[in-house]
Amino acid sequence: MDEETRYEAVRSRDARFDGAFFFAVRTTGIYCRPSCPAVTPKRQNVRYYATAAAAQTSGFRACRRCRPDAVPGSAEWDVRADVVGRAMRMIGDGVVDREGVPGLADRLGYSARQVQRQLTAELGAGPVALARAQRAHTARVLLQTTDLPVTEIAFAAGFASVRQFNDTIKAVYALTPTGLRAAAPRTGAARATPAAGIPLRLAHRGPYQSAAVFDLLAREALPGVEEVAGEHGSRTYRRTLRLPHGTGIVAVQESRDLGTPTAAVHRGGWLDARLHLTNLRDLTTAVQRLRRLFDLDADPYAVDERLGADPRLAPLVAARPGLRSPGAADPEEYAVRALAGRERAARLVERYGRALDAPCGRLTHVFPAPDALAAEAGPVGALASALAEGALRLDAGADRDQAEAALAALPGMDPRTAAYIRMRSLGDPDVAPPGETEPVLDAWRPWRSYALRHLRAATG
Repeated sequence: MDEETRYEAVRSRDARFDGAFFFAVRTTGIYCRPSCPAVTPKRQNVRYYATAAAAQTSGFRACRRCRPDAVPGSAEWDVRADVVGRAMRMIGDGVVDREGVPGLADRLGYSARQVQRQLTAELGAGPVALARAQRAHTARVLLQTTDLPVTEIAFAAGFASVRQFNDTIKAVYALTPTGLRAAAPRTGAARATPAAGIPLRLAHRGPYQSAAVFDLLAREALPGVEEVAGEHGSRTYRRTLRLPHGTGIVAVQESRDLGTPTAAVHRGGWLDARLHLTNLRDLTTAVQRLRRLFDLDADPYAVDERLGADPRLAPLVAARPGLRSPGAADPEEYAVRALAGRERAARLVERYGRALDAPCGRLTHVFPAPDALAAEAGPVGALASALAEGALRLDAGADRDQAEAALAALPGMDPRTAAYIRMRSLGDPDVAPPGETEPVLDAWRPWRSYALRHLRAATG
């Protein structure tokens, strides 16, 4: 995208580009999302950045009007399989906060210097700056939606010290943490307590076929671990989460605009959610995993334009604009479930799952970790052992080709199941599982996962 295209997007306040790039204004020292409603700055005063972190590194602070830190993530990171794409997915999952830059580099198979160089050259910010920007966003959410003490928020957001927290918030938002909390939009509702959970707005770009996603989740719901309750249009998806520092329970609301031609399309820009965590340090990771499950960082405009140009898919795309290809809240869990089948997976939960200290309605267990399943006989045990030992990686930054090859080498793993694990656990937007009733064509690259969803939706 050249500067002329970027400026036109800013001038027209085009929300399609929110998250794809950011712009900063030299005369104000502020950076914004392209759809910012403020007066369009003069062209000569505008600078463009690939990430919010790059704008912050250059000394710009976040716009308080358009909140550029709350935009959907760039769809590019889901598509790309190179080191930059993999690194961005892992940073989003909190790897730098948990393991530092050396841990990120080790997972990527590069030196820390190489990772720093590649990210800085392409994105204008290294892994520390990218993680810092993410921590600042997490801190703002906690400050403005909960009544937690500022000191607790600092460590929950991943900061090493209160001083580092204070300095970052001042640099990014030009406010103290207390001032940022006071600047929160007034909604009339009291801030949430930890017991009430953290209210979230999970942003997405463009139309979102929420009904299709909730239908899929309802069909797959595993007793004790997840459920979908309510009537169409107002359903709630709830599930337990196994996270790096503890466990969680999340509730996500289906939402739709009844005034649209296709009533299942939600155009409000976000899905409402509420998250309960046993350890607040898991907030960033939990949010990113929900975003992958609901495919919220997708670019529906690019997908629909490409697939809608095909005569076979054109009427399907027109009928369901913004159809998503859901991922997985827990990649390892999905792999086991795909191999075991729903009934056996339910038995695994009963036998090996971690019981919640306090059951929440029909949610009673967290799906068992791979090491707990390694004693199982047969293919499930072999898969669990490979995951527990690290011979198979399905984390956010795993190499997709290597992962699929490792899956194919496991006993009892057929190519179709391996392809679905690649699609869902690894969030690959371009998978064509073998053995489908209707073939998924190479002509639909790089969005074959979405094409499959359209074909499935059309046949019920």
